[in-house]
Amino acid sequence: MSKVFYFKLAFTNLKKNHKTYIPYLLTCIITIMMFYCLSAVSRNSGLDQMNGSESLKWILKYAVWTTGIFAVIFLFYTNSFLIRQRKKEFGVYQVLGMDKRNLIKMEICETVITTVIGLTVGLLLGMLFGKLMFLLLLKVVQFPVPLSYSVEPVALLQGTLLFLGIFAATLITNLFQVGRVKPVELLKGESIGEKEPKTKWLLVLVGIVTLAGGYYIALTTEEPLTAIPKFFIAVVLVIIGTYCMFVAGSVALLKTLKKKKKYYYKTRHFISVSGMIYRMKQNAVGLANICIMSTVVLVLITMTVSLYVGIDDVIATRYPTDFKTEIYMPEEGAKERADQIVKEEAKTADVIIKDLAEYTSGNLACMFDGGNEIVVDMTKVDENFSTLAEEYCQLILLPVSDYNELEGTDVTLSENQVMVFSSGSKPYTADTLKLGENMYEVKEKLDSMRIEEGTMSNVTGNIYVIMSEETQMDNLVRQYGIEGANALSYNIEFNLEGKKEAVSSAMKKMEGNISNQIGESARIEIREEHKADFLQIDGGFLFLGIFVGSLFLMATVLIIYYKQISEGYSDRDRYQIMQKVGMDKREVVRSIKSQVMTVFFLPLAAAVLHLGVAFKLMAKLLEIMYLTNVPLLALCTGATVLVFVVFYVLVFAVTSREYYKIVR
Repeated sequence: MSKVFYFKLAFTNLKKNHKTYIPYLLTCIITIMMFYCLSAVSRNSGLDQMNGSESLKWILKYAVWTTGIFAVIFLFYTNSFLIRQRKKEFGVYQVLGMDKRNLIKMEICETVITTVIGLTVGLLLGMLFGKLMFLLLLKVVQFPVPLSYSVEPVALLQGTLLFLGIFAATLITNLFQVGRVKPVELLKGESIGEKEPKTKWLLVLVGIVTLAGGYYIALTTEEPLTAIPKFFIAVVLVIIGTYCMFVAGSVALLKTLKKKKKYYYKTRHFISVSGMIYRMKQNAVGLANICIMSTVVLVLITMTVSLYVGIDDVIATRYPTDFKTEIYMPEEGAKERADQIVKEEAKTADVIIKDLAEYTSGNLACMFDGGNEIVVDMTKVDENFSTLAEEYCQLILLPVSDYNELEGTDVTLSENQVMVFSSGSKPYTADTLKLGENMYEVKEKLDSMRIEEGTMSNVTGNIYVIMSEETQMDNLVRQYGIEGANALSYNIEFNLEGKKEAVSSAMKKMEGNISNQIGESARIEIREEHKADFLQIDGGFLFLGIFVGSLFLMATVLIIYYKQISEGYSDRDRYQIMQKVGMDKREVVRSIKSQVMTVFFLPLAAAVLHLGVAFKLMAKLLEIMYLTNVPLLALCTGATVLVFVVFYVLVFAVTSREYYKIVR
């Protein structure tokens, strides 16, 4: 027989089995489209213009790998359902005279056709959908984002190679299944009695340990700097744990209930428990996929919406005052000139200076583990930063004279005395302090600092050390500071009150005059000027969150739809068997409906649980992006869950129609 014959036969088979092949092809196309879109976005050059671009790239690359793994698992799962439906057909072909070699050729032709259709349509839709989503979201969000759409050749190649590998692997699996089974067994197809699944206690143990490990990391992470690497570890552990608990944990629980005779031998429990055992055996992987996809959607949308809704909090955290200038290594008279410029321009514009803070400071990178030594030797900090990120912090030195001006106090310190305030998660409790080679007596451990309020120090943690003289500060900074940051700075920060135009004009004139008269050593930050930048950056995050979230939402809908179809074909025979053994039709419908409801809403419940546990870790991640408003995050989390639950129920209701069409 010629190759043309096999291809014609393959086309005929695909047409004849369109009810099962169309959902399978749709699955392949959408999975390929989703993978390409994510891969293309992760390579978008506009990401470099966004705040936290490196972290964002890592997250997107991680999402690409997760999608790739999901694609392997899901396509193998859908393929197994497909081949199970066609076993009887393969048996008929063998009875009619086709040997296994002919069947293999036919199966290869079918796979080639589905591969070509899936890859071609999937990649084309990926490019078109990506462009459409970019245009649509740009229209909806109504602000510029630092991203543009372009076709990514590397993403095309990556997607092609991955899915060629997946299709080749599924083909080998199919050939092995068909080749090793006798024609008589193939003819029986799905009618062969299914054995009750065994309890896989090792898998249950792995699931409990990995899930507990992931939850522990999420609940105990305190330092924002360590949140990103810990987030990835927690995600991997939770994914493994989710699969193990759905595959083995659910069966173990149901079989435990089965052993309880008083519970099991009741009509309602007997039917539901025994039915659920077989359902979980067949559907565990698909349900775990729904759970993971739902969790991804919930986490992405919650975080990006929170970031955008909390834009004012973000800006207030990053820029606590309207105006700030930091003069590095000020020359003689620079402080006085800066003060004079600020006061003159405020007076000219008829605006009032409020919350004025003027102080000299010295900054050093350091490590603090909760003892009585703050390590300021940068060689040790550099060597240990990757492994001791939890101990990393910023040391800020202030003279006691400036502290008294800021706080309205009259404290005096001797040369070997200091006062300490720690804003991080580790309070300073020791009575002595070692800085470099010097040991100091801690006269007072402070509870607050005026210049600390509203700042972003909770990311790394600031430790303020108040010293008796500027000369002490200068010696430490010169000895341990890195090049370009080994001198003291003079800081002026304040808010302005008055008409908006007058305030804006005054700050621009202050900026211009300070830059002209003091030069490059003056670094100036004006909150209002940076607001548009942050709106663009956080808008970009919202854009990406909606874009990636939409892709995973599509995947979730697709899996639910496919599950409804597979459940329908499985339950069609169950309906008939239950009625033949004497069960009332209403009882049969109620029993199977309750099982289906349990199966489909279990992943949703697990996803919401995952989100709840991840809440603290999400809050720490958002702190890195300057959002510290936890109540706002809680509100956005609740709203996201509510909207998603409504959407999930609607999808379930719509796809249930297909289920009932098949069953009845």
